[in-house]
Amino acid sequence: MEVKIIGGSIPNIPWEKKPEDINRPVWRYSENPIIGWNKYKEAARIYNSAAAYHEGRFVGVFRVEAMDGKPQLHFGSSPDGINWDIEEKDIQWVDEDGRSWIPQYSYDPRLIKIEDTWYIVWCTDFGGPTLAMGRTKDFKSFVRMENVSLPFNRNGVLFPRKINGKYYLLSRPSDGGHTPFGDIFISESPDLRYWGVHRRVMTKGNIGWWQMMKIGAGSVPIETSIGWLLFYHGVVNTCNGYVYSIGAVILDRDDPSKVKYRCSNYLLTPEKEYETSGFVPNVCFPCAALADPDTGRIAIYYGAADTYSALAFCEINELCEYIVDHNELNPGDDIEYR
Repeated sequence: MEVKIIGGSIPNIPWEKKPEDINRPVWRYSENPIIGWNKYKEAARIYNSAAAYHEGRFVGVFRVEAMDGKPQLHFGSSPDGINWDIEEKDIQWVDEDGRSWIPQYSYDPRLIKIEDTWYIVWCTDFGGPTLAMGRTKDFKSFVRMENVSLPFNRNGVLFPRKINGKYYLLSRPSDGGHTPFGDIFISESPDLRYWGVHRRVMTKGNIGWWQMMKIGAGSVPIETSIGWLLFYHGVVNTCNGYVYSIGAVILDRDDPSKVKYRCSNYLLTPEKEYETSGFVPNVCFPCAALADPDTGRIAIYYGAADTYSALAFCEINELCEYIVDHNELNPGDDIEYR
């Protein structure tokens, strides 16, 4: 299967050759985790974080949980996308008028470049978990914009370009805890301030028990010649608690509320000790994916056990062929559900 990635080149994308004993399309970095416990004195855990490529280096916005357990966002950079230098001071937000505006807490960021501006979407407190948004052009000054949604909502992911002249955002409406409902929705905006025309993209369950309880958008969608490739997480409630796995779909390029192909199998599920044992066991949670159009290589950044940052790899042709071969849709996934 011949699939082209559409986007800028990443000449030194993190990469490790697929081991001969792996018969799946996604494999783990052999030196995982890339960030472990207690990276510096005020940080207990760093996970569920975003990475991107910017002007010849890798940049990231990291979920850092301090010793008091409260998460905030920190900026980091890396020469190779594996070894990270993360600032000990959290991002100091100002509002549109230049006034300090520091969130009570911040977690699970996504980092998206649209034209000449980088946007960060994360979960914050606004009478309950909701989606916040900010922007930067230089990763030195950060402007906090208006919140995207009312509570309760999580897993906000912007598309990296306008579609039909509008901005698009994926999200997962929820409640204050482990919601009994959990489908992925999409909203559009003319200006990144006012959001509407909400559509349901895809539903949990039925086509794989690994996603029976809820699903949520993961990395920024990757544009390809056959549609938008989206990594997402699926959750199942077992007799031993929740298990978070990583799956993938391909959305229509012109109407991303429609699913073209949805993989019935997970791509990665907790198996290694750093995924099955930690602050919250049995979690693989994707928040970023880098894709190089020249080589077809993809590097997936994911949080492991709500404790570690880890890395996995795949190749676009093999991955898309696997998704298509294991395609199975829930009713309504392939239509504009309104």
